[in-house]
Amino acid sequence: MAESQNEKAASQEEEVELPMPWRQVQSAIWLIGLAILFWQSWWWPGILILVAISGLTQALVQVYVKRQRDQAQALQAQEVAAARLPETCPVCGAPVNARSAVWTSPTTATCPYCNSNLLRERAA
Repeated sequence: MAESQNEKAASQEEEVELPMPWRQVQSAIWLIGLAILFWQSWWWPGILILVAISGLTQALVQVYVKRQRDQAQALQAQEVAAARLPETCPVCGAPVNARSAVWTSPTTATCPYCNSNLLRERAA
């Protein structure tokens, strides 16, 4: 029972809450859609189409928002890693900065001259 509650809590944390402008887009879709349904009297198939359009746009917007958050987190992790690079390579003594280092992952880099792993300086 506790396991199902943990899974439910994890799935709620993973669900992306839409920022305010995107919620307004959903409201506009419904208002415009309902206006068209009233105007054309297409109630039966129209409401199903409106629900489908609303669901698809919400899914697409959630994917977009999640991708933006992931990119922001990756950029932040790379900036933190770049700030912790040593000023010179410990093996060959060449000057190293975030642009000259060869990044093998978002948090690890190698020296562009001798290809040795650059050990990150410890945070103060």
